[in-house]
Amino acid sequence: MFYSFFTENPSFPLAALAFAASFVVCAAAIVLFRGFLPKDQGREFAVNGALSQGKPRGAGIILISVFVLCSAFFTKMSIENVIYLALIFAAMLTGYLDDAAKMPWGELKKGLLDLVISAGAAVNFVWHNDTEIGFFGTTLDLPKAVYAVLGVALVWGSINVVNCTDGVDGLCGSLSMVSVFLFSGFCDNYFPALVMLGVLAAYLWFNCHPSRLLMGDAGSRSIGVFIALMAMRSGRPLLFIPFVLVMMIDGGLGLVKLTIIRVTHKQSFMSGIRTPIHDHVRKNKDWSDTQVVARFVILQLALGLTVKLLLK
Repeated sequence: MFYSFFTENPSFPLAALAFAASFVVCAAAIVLFRGFLPKDQGREFAVNGALSQGKPRGAGIILISVFVLCSAFFTKMSIENVIYLALIFAAMLTGYLDDAAKMPWGELKKGLLDLVISAGAAVNFVWHNDTEIGFFGTTLDLPKAVYAVLGVALVWGSINVVNCTDGVDGLCGSLSMVSVFLFSGFCDNYFPALVMLGVLAAYLWFNCHPSRLLMGDAGSRSIGVFIALMAMRSGRPLLFIPFVLVMMIDGGLGLVKLTIIRVTHKQSFMSGIRTPIHDHVRKNKDWSDTQVVARFVILQLALGLTVKLLLK
């Protein structure tokens, strides 16, 4: 079949075609369907949150639909891969329904849905793969149950840190592209990564400052699932830390802050730091949106490439 030809004979021309086709199809789909997307209502407590009011939101439904279709075309479809695509699509749907809702979903509802998707992704991986992980030049064979639990935590964490990073024009898409690019060299099948890169590039064409549309939870949550899956499929899931560190700090510190305040009831914890960190540097350090994106991307790319070159 046609997809087998692409998978079994990987080459730079075919890789370029996978990227280019995804970019063109996604860009065309955005132009055709962005008028049907719900409108953003602005974010009351975010820096410059009112500027997003009225913009098309939930563009992730376009991005991920194109990603799933192009991945199915360019990648050999095993049961494992079909389940992954279904879970990524499910994460997109839950995010889109939240984006389109008149009243935002509660944290508990979203957290439970994320947990179900995370469990499905981890169990699917453990069922179809061994659970050896690369660890400082050697391998560590984890029991399947232990790997599954850690896998659930990885996917759930990835969903939420990527989602929390989506607050500045071009930031989430750019950092996601860097992370996907860094992981792509460690995966046995890099075509899904190329498809995701093409889709994200098309989105950034419309989302760079000043943005004309927003991916919303429909995009950020499903991209978080994909990045976590790439980490597991790389055989070196610990690379998630250096390859996604900027998003972990930017979005993750807010989750840590909120959790500790709720558990300890100490409102003074990290009181001098505004979260997400992209809001802190814009509000307290007077960084422009362009500076935030450029500096965060430079930091992530510099760290990730350093680690990648050392491993090679």
